[in-house]
Amino acid sequence: MNHAKVIFDRGPIAGGTVFAAPDAVIKANCPNEIDRAFDAMQQAKFDGKWLAGYLSYEFGYLSSSKLAHLLPPLRDLPLIHFGVFDAPISRQVLSDDTPVTLDPPQPLWDFAHYKRAFQQVHDYIAAGDIYQVNLTFPLASRFAGTIEQLYAQLQRRQPVPHGVLVDLGGVALLSRSPELFFSLSENGKLTTRPMKGTAPRGKTAAADDALRDELQSSEKNRAENLMIVDLLRNDMSRVSEVGSVTVPELFSVERFATLHQMTSCITSQVCKGITFKELFRALFPCGSITGAPKVRAMQIIRDIETQPREAYCGSIGWIAPNGAMEFNVAIRTLLCRQDQTVQMNVGGGIVYDSTAQSEYEEALLKSRFANLSQ
Repeated sequence: MNHAKVIFDRGPIAGGTVFAAPDAVIKANCPNEIDRAFDAMQQAKFDGKWLAGYLSYEFGYLSSSKLAHLLPPLRDLPLIHFGVFDAPISRQVLSDDTPVTLDPPQPLWDFAHYKRAFQQVHDYIAAGDIYQVNLTFPLASRFAGTIEQLYAQLQRRQPVPHGVLVDLGGVALLSRSPELFFSLSENGKLTTRPMKGTAPRGKTAAADDALRDELQSSEKNRAENLMIVDLLRNDMSRVSEVGSVTVPELFSVERFATLHQMTSCITSQVCKGITFKELFRALFPCGSITGAPKVRAMQIIRDIETQPREAYCGSIGWIAPNGAMEFNVAIRTLLCRQDQTVQMNVGGGIVYDSTAQSEYEEALLKSRFANLSQ
């Protein structure tokens, strides 16, 4: 227990935040443990404690009676996993120069496999059953060295606003997520920043600007992004004051080391007295990694994808004693096991005018952050 920690690139302390040596760990492995876990989280907040940890994607199956029966029985990670901590401390830069390696991730779906899955999704869209599905597939790798050094090296390679290392025992999570799922301020302001729309970086400044402008003006990517904005507006309205949901920013393009991402922003004022359980059940999982409509998209994903997503496409974050919190969308996330094997997933949103080749290539582009040889 004493080695357990959660380290954020940023977090509540500017420059990086460390939660170490938890007083307790809250975990829910199955549906009948969910209420007890949320009750324990509420009690920890009431006691003046901090919380840091994650919810796996599969927790989302419990958000609707139409999905609960689809919860995969065989999973490696808990549905909910949080440490209970005293006040966090500032993160110090690692001085250890222990060598670390990460083998280039290898897709476990070749293009032929992906194309078959893509066609299934496209058939649902063509039939009018769904508008968009976020289709993902797994990759495998192996690392050598310490998890802390791997985290530090990936952070140097691609700085992101919502990167985090979670090591609460068992499988460690190393997330290089650029995407905010939601933040909640002490006074109840709820903010989400969904990402939908991707383009590579250019080899020159002029080429880079051209790729950014092409993404920003793309009708296809704008339509995908707007679809998810509308989905999240609906999710947020379930826990927000009437008339408070607004969209102050639409179709912005953010630059990262290996790609551009289209991002929008939605805000609202949360109703007073909302519990952790009510908040997460209303919002989870983020619509940017499911599709629209959300419930039907999750049903299709469960049918087509071959294994649980686990923490990938779940959410990692922290909760303060005053009720403020921030959670990422756990994309660009490595599941690092104690035998030093690594699992990750990549994917993207499929719409009617998507093509299998371009979507497969875009998904592999998203894995480049984990290729230390490039």
